[in-house]
Amino acid sequence: MDTSTDTEPIEATLGDRLTAREETVAVAESLTGGLLCSRLTDIPGASAYVDRAVVTYSNRSKQTALGVSREALDAHGAVSEPVAAEMAQGMRDTAETTWAISTTGIAGPTGGTDEKPVGLVYIGVAYAAPWGTDESFVRVTRHVFDGDRTAVKSTTATEALTALARAIDDVAEA
Repeated sequence: MDTSTDTEPIEATLGDRLTAREETVAVAESLTGGLLCSRLTDIPGASAYVDRAVVTYSNRSKQTALGVSREALDAHGAVSEPVAAEMAQGMRDTAETTWAISTTGIAGPTGGTDEKPVGLVYIGVAYAAPWGTDESFVRVTRHVFDGDRTAVKSTTATEALTALARAIDDVAEA
């Protein structure tokens, strides 16, 4: 899978793919605080495929804006696979887009624990397949990125765009 070229950043490649497929994307960000959507909208013509973004930094905002369950937040914490999945699914379903991406994690320099270290990130990708196909999905990947706060956020945004590109490739090949 080629997610970018020497002259074209991954967000431009994604824009071309989404436009060609007549698909849309929405973004639910916690850790990245708007950076991911900013990268998507840096590309001219992004309004053809970017529907919206929501920065849900607090647990309350995850619940009210995305429908993340109190149970997932209580049992697993905001930085977890279940919450990343519910964020992506909630964004996809409330925005009624083809795709949604979510990011949640610990950028540091504080806030980490032995169980959840600084740099721990979960990225969710949700796909809305045509009704009746049973092919819709939500995928979450876990990462631990090195670097300072800015580096963790930047790396997360790039990896989230890459995760979306991989998912689009998987659907195209199916």
